[in-house]
Amino acid sequence: MNRLAGVTSPYLLQHAENPVDWWPWEAEAFEEARRRDVPVLLSVGYSACHWCHVMAHESFESEETAAFLNEHFVSVKVDREERPDVDAVYMEAVQAATGQGGWPMTVFLTPDAEPFYFGTYFPPEPRHGMPSFREVLEGVRTAWTGRREEVAEVAGRIVRDLAGRGIAYDDPQPPGEAVLSEALLGLTREFDAVNGGFGGAPKFPPSMVLEFLLRHHARTGSEGALQMVEASCEAMARGGIYDQLGGGFARYSVDAGWVVPHFEKMLYDNALLCRLYAHLWRVTGSELARRVALGTADFLVRELRTPQGGFASALDADSEEPAGGPGAGTHKEGAFYVWTPSQLNEALGEEDGAFAARCFGVTEDGTFEEGASVLRLPGEEEPADAERAASVRERLLAARARRPRPERDEKVVAAWNGLAIAALAETGAYFERPDLVDAAAAAADLLLAVHTDDHGRLVRTSRDGRAGTGTGVLEDYAGVAEGLLSLCAVTGDSSWLELTGTLLESVLRHFTAEDGTLYDTADDAEKLIRRPQDPTDNVTPSGWTGAAGALLGYAAYTGSSRHREAAERALGIVDALAGRAPRFIGWGLAVAEAALDGPREIAVVGASDDPVTRELHRTALLAAAPGAVIALGDPGADGAAAEVPLLRDRPLLDGRPAAYVCRHFTCDAPTADPETLRQSLGG
Repeated sequence: MNRLAGVTSPYLLQHAENPVDWWPWEAEAFEEARRRDVPVLLSVGYSACHWCHVMAHESFESEETAAFLNEHFVSVKVDREERPDVDAVYMEAVQAATGQGGWPMTVFLTPDAEPFYFGTYFPPEPRHGMPSFREVLEGVRTAWTGRREEVAEVAGRIVRDLAGRGIAYDDPQPPGEAVLSEALLGLTREFDAVNGGFGGAPKFPPSMVLEFLLRHHARTGSEGALQMVEASCEAMARGGIYDQLGGGFARYSVDAGWVVPHFEKMLYDNALLCRLYAHLWRVTGSELARRVALGTADFLVRELRTPQGGFASALDADSEEPAGGPGAGTHKEGAFYVWTPSQLNEALGEEDGAFAARCFGVTEDGTFEEGASVLRLPGEEEPADAERAASVRERLLAARARRPRPERDEKVVAAWNGLAIAALAETGAYFERPDLVDAAAAAADLLLAVHTDDHGRLVRTSRDGRAGTGTGVLEDYAGVAEGLLSLCAVTGDSSWLELTGTLLESVLRHFTAEDGTLYDTADDAEKLIRRPQDPTDNVTPSGWTGAAGALLGYAAYTGSSRHREAAERALGIVDALAGRAPRFIGWGLAVAEAALDGPREIAVVGASDDPVTRELHRTALLAAAPGAVIALGDPGADGAAAEVPLLRDRPLLDGRPAAYVCRHFTCDAPTADPETLRQSLGG
């Protein structure tokens, strides 16, 4: 066992028995490199990364390669999900130097952590124009021992270039109508009218962009925006990227038509998509959206929930081939999920097997590898066959459960759990599934118990109820705050709002510069060669745009001008990026829609057991107004108004439950009629 044996990261633990003498990211590793006068090999990946596994098997499990590494380098292994700050800084350098990036990321550093040579995956032998990993190691060693001054010059120039990449603001302003219209036009140009989504292969679920379009439609009535959402959501739901048996989405599609996915399932994707489909149902009443939202929520609880009540990071893409297959016992991508006609017949019998093949697009030629197919819904099911299709799904799911399962990354990430909390709380409320709301609350309780210190500061990860060593980054504060605000709206429990305020105070004190720009790491976090600062939305809302949304929502609950102004300053980055890169600022655009709409502030007052109170509350939750905040309380309860400022001075209406709606410092007359409330909110 090497030095990774005692860490909490499942990815690092996968390398604990490598012959490579790995170090975790820590000061002692660089001190050792300095003492031995050798460079540092930094290898960054994550547990569900297919090519990370490939390189590990080919190179890091090799005794010969390990011996060379151990003699001439100090080797440091980093889980990018546990240390996104380290990953961000060096990925920026990789992309600047090579024009591309990805994982595994392979970077060579001086003992002062300055990068001087970069790459991603390197094969064990020269292949497709790539040098072998051994050739790279020998070349770096030769440069280090024979051309040290050149290495130092390159490293210094890279560090200086990175240091000059900060974001400067000049009178930041939140985007107005013209900017959002320009973003909509740009997205329309990039929209794939044939397959849904944006751009070509590989194609990733554009959850945050679609959330923006849905909000834009709700605010402006744009039918074009809604059509892009509906077409994309239907294409994904019918494609192979969605698990037609067990629910949940794979990471991305390798083709433009959503047919064949990269099979890893990530918590963040499924949290964002669950919420998106629930919101789409809220606007359109689509039965498909309802089924996918609930299917994805059930997947989250069934397959990613940990014994402690949090949600694990990911399911691997690879698993063992089922017994009886040509590669039985070997690990292969997608083995858990794909089917051949003969496997359908074996599980269902020939008649139902043929029916399932027609329903799910399984052919003799296959859509994947070696004649296997990814299950899809290429055509409408006949209404008369709905019951039969449900039975077939249930039996296939039971048969699949007997296959070897993909490995699960047990790591609980604060930010992604915050996204899951928001999705489950809202989905549970919309579809009257209190078990989903309870699951959201239990995850929030875990974050409080394990991920929060005595000063209200966050720890990024935990495993088996034990906190990791990485401090929370801006993404964590933003994601958890988003989840807690959703819990507050759904449950009426004001303690979630109080905890949100504590988190956002840390955002304002430790992550925000005087000009309103935001940093990904706190001012008292470990100092790297550059303090990372990335406002663009990638696979999740960036810490920057996520914080803007949470600040805006909290300001609406509390009337805090300090939080509102901070949100508006942060939204200035959307103004800068919306026109030229709308696909990479999707959550920022969605938050900007909420700011333009108000957001609307809805206070529902009345006894919790009164059916009128419950109906008013449900009506408010089902309103499509972008970013609307909802407070629920009994004005007769002790301290209710004091705990949630939005409830202050909101009495019952002639002794009856009532709803108050305010927007842009103007309030409507209170109403006790759910239909009047629905009309005022556009629900």
